[in-house]
Amino acid sequence: MAVPPTVCRPVCLDDFEAIARTKLGQNAWDYYATGANDMQTLHDNREAFSRLRLRPRVLRDVSTVSTKTSLLGRSIASPICIAPSAMQCMADSDGEEATAKAAAAFDTAMVLSTYSTTALEQVIHHSNGHNPYWFQLYLYQNRPVSQELIQRAERAGYQALVLTVDTPVIGRRLADARNKFQLPRPWRLANFPKDLRIVTASERAALLANGITKDTPLIDNKILSNRADAGLTWTECIPWLRSVTGLPIILKGVLTREDAELAVLHGCNGIIVSNHGGRQLDGVLAAIDALPEVVAAVRGQIEVYMDGGIRKGTDVFKALALGAKAVFLGRPVLWGLAYNGEQGVKEMLQILHDELELAMALCGCATIEAITPQYLQQTPELKSRL
Repeated sequence: MAVPPTVCRPVCLDDFEAIARTKLGQNAWDYYATGANDMQTLHDNREAFSRLRLRPRVLRDVSTVSTKTSLLGRSIASPICIAPSAMQCMADSDGEEATAKAAAAFDTAMVLSTYSTTALEQVIHHSNGHNPYWFQLYLYQNRPVSQELIQRAERAGYQALVLTVDTPVIGRRLADARNKFQLPRPWRLANFPKDLRIVTASERAALLANGITKDTPLIDNKILSNRADAGLTWTECIPWLRSVTGLPIILKGVLTREDAELAVLHGCNGIIVSNHGGRQLDGVLAAIDALPEVVAAVRGQIEVYMDGGIRKGTDVFKALALGAKAVFLGRPVLWGLAYNGEQGVKEMLQILHDELELAMALCGCATIEAITPQYLQQTPELKSRL
């Protein structure tokens, strides 16, 4: 996708967002950009970082700065990773394949959404043979549907499952309701059978009225999402997953000490502190505000990551200082895709990486391991909230 000559070259992540806003149609923009209800949590995800101040140290040897780290024992070049984001072909025709190529070039981890517009086998085909690919999963009431996805991901070479646990039901997203959002043709949810037709509620009613039976595989995005099992519990969910796969299990959507302790108790391998980008329950804590509680609760027994609101290298630094092993980017990847496909995602990742290296050097940290809570101070506003 060529960049119009009138559009300036982005120099920060906000520039990518501004350019993407001019390129995406209203349907896609609202689906990607908006959150639940009043979008309080969506905005707070970003604003919460400003309540944390940096405490740099000086006269440290930062002649060489390394961002290398590891996830579940697998080394990566940077703690800046790619979160699962649905339906990426709405942002760029190469969609998830472009993102996968960028992840491989950047040598970092990518989590693929169940609701990818590219089949999971095609996406991981673009691995560099080293960088990790994880598969994001919902557990459906129809367990064989989930089991088939798990087995396909395992056969394809995905190294972990990321179970999203904050969607027993779907949050109220007003923009999508107003737009009557559906995935535009010719795109489809590529991880599901090809004869699974995506239709609107009115199209479904018309087809049923014309003799199509209820057993015909017709589906719209809302109905598919709502088939996630709202009856899942700790004692049933994790044991079932363990019975069908040997892959590490990471829980995405944990925000509290209590659930973090349960994740450890039930043998999970990691947690992504996340509020679903502000798209589920509006009014919950910003992800960065919830992070310290979760990190303290697991006591180093499993790895903790986070997503939500990362837009600057200093944001990444702050998350790492509070105990995150890595951060995952959602919307910025989509903005990179909309800007210039694979190259746009690469440029976005490189800018954020360069900003992280700069923040590390100016704070006196030559390695990721050197980034600790001593480099942060909470403002009085944040202290009063806790």
